[in-house]
Amino acid sequence: MDAKQLNDEGRAIWGGKARFWDALHGERGNLFHQRLIAPTALQLLDLRVGETVLDIGCGNGALARQMAGLGVDVSAIDFSAEMIELARQRNTADTAIHYSVVDATDESALLKLGARRYDAITCTMALMDMPVIAPLFSAASQLLKKSGCLVFATAHPAFNSNNPVFLQEKADQAGKALEQYAIKIYAYLEMPPVKGAGAPGEPLPHIYYHRPLSALLSDAFEAGFVLDALLEPAFTQADADRAQGLTWAKLTQIPPVLTGRLRLPA
Repeated sequence: MDAKQLNDEGRAIWGGKARFWDALHGERGNLFHQRLIAPTALQLLDLRVGETVLDIGCGNGALARQMAGLGVDVSAIDFSAEMIELARQRNTADTAIHYSVVDATDESALLKLGARRYDAITCTMALMDMPVIAPLFSAASQLLKKSGCLVFATAHPAFNSNNPVFLQEKADQAGKALEQYAIKIYAYLEMPPVKGAGAPGEPLPHIYYHRPLSALLSDAFEAGFVLDALLEPAFTQADADRAQGLTWAKLTQIPPVLTGRLRLPA
C-alpha cells in the first residue's frame, strides 16, 4: 500500500476505537501522558498567557485542555472525525478549544489554518502513527511565527517504537530475591510498519511507523528547523513500585518517550 492507502486505513482504525481511547485517557490523559508526555512538553513550550497554539494529532484533547487552562488560545486538529467529536464533548466554558478535522499528512490542508499564525505547535505521540511526516514539518515552518517553536513527543525511536521485547529476571543476591527488568531490541535502522495494540484490551490494533532518530529529524531539518532542546523522560521508582505486571513503569532507566523542541533559525 502507498502512503495514502496506509493513512486511510489508519483513519478508519482510529475512528473505530475512538470511544475506547477517549475512555482510556479521560479528562487528564493516561499514565504516559500524565507522567512523561505533558510535563516535558509543557516544560519545553514555556507558554505565556495569550499565546496561540496549534495541537496536531490532538486525540481526545487531553493536552489541548491543559494548555487552554494555562490561558493560551488553542486550536486542535486530528484526522479522525470521531476523535474530534469526542474531544469537543469535553469542552467547557473555561477551556474553549477550536477543534477541526485536518489530516496532518496533507500540507495544503494544514496551510489553510493560517500562515505565521501560531506561537507554538505541538504534536505529541502522533508522529509514529503517520506514514509520512515531511508535510507536517514543511507546513509547520510556515504556520509558526518566526519566534515560534514546535514541540513534539514520540515513542522513543531507540527503545519503544521498534517493537521491543520486555524481559524480567529474578536472581538471588546475598540471600535476597532481586527482580530486574529490561528490553530486547532486534531492529533499529530499518523496520517496516507494524500493527500493534496501544493499550491492553483495545478493539483494533493500529499501524506504527518506526523511524530511527536520523530519519525522524531529517524531515524537520529539511523544512528549516533546528533542534534546540531534547528530553528523555522515564518513569520513577515510585511509579515502578506501584506498577503491576511487566510494563514500561518498571523500567526506570529506559525512557519510552522522546520529547524535543524545534525552532526556525533567526
